Amino acid sequence: MRTLALMGIAVGKKGIVFGVANDHSLAWYCARALHEEGAELAFTYQAETLERRVRPLAESVKSTFVEQCDLSDDAQIEQVFAKLKSHWGSIDFVVHAVAFANKQDLEGHFVDTSRDGFKLALDVSAYTLTAVARQAAQLMDSKGGSIITLTYYGAEKVVPHYNVMGVAKAALEASVRYLAADLGEKNIRVNAISAGPVRTLAAMGISGFRDMLKYVEQRAPLKRNVQAEEVGKTALYFVSDLSSGVTGEVVHVDCGYSIMGM
Repeated sequence: MRTLALMGIAVGKKGIVFGVANDHSLAWYCARALHEEGAELAFTYQAETLERRVRPLAESVKSTFVEQCDLSDDAQIEQVFAKLKSHWGSIDFVVHAVAFANKQDLEGHFVDTSRDGFKLALDVSAYTLTAVARQAAQLMDSKGGSIITLTYYGAEKVVPHYNVMGVAKAALEASVRYLAADLGEKNIRVNAISAGPVRTLAAMGISGFRDMLKYVEQRAPLKRNVQAEEVGKTALYFVSDLSSGVTGEVVHVDCGYSIMGM
């Protein structure tokens, strides 16, 4: 049950969500939490094969903006923000929940990562935040706005089978800090949520993921894994005025697992 103090804290805010693949996506849980508190949402899907999954979800939260956008293509990014400007005029927030690496680069040893695999992981998982932020900043008015991305503890410590994605997430977290410094004078805040392991389509592609869930549950201070809804509520905090003085941060939402040494 929501408390009265939180009801409607996103009313009047409009923003776009990148990275919804299905109803198990962390991006979707972020979107749903924002919708429940009054935000208006726009969505994109990476390829036509995902449209049949994304469009019904968007419609369920009364979104009237659903466009294709491959974030590896600058022209498509510019086009979707141009459409967004025509649709709303300005926006208040962005949720960036996009990452990808070749499956073979998430197996074996990091030292065997191919040059092309490295470029792909860094481009999609890290650079796309910068590309999106550059366009989003032009649609945020004098009130500023909030840009959120999703990261993972593998950016800080070695996690088996995370490999090149850990390096990409480290670049993403550094990008958060540099973007926060660049955009702060426009009152645009940039932050990251470092979520613990959650059963998503992307996560299930990591070898040994089920073992990871068991390990975290045993060692996290709260003795459980984080729930996707908890990640969504943290996104709500970052979009709302409750976090008006917070930027450049990586907030762990992982039941405390990241504080443990052994």
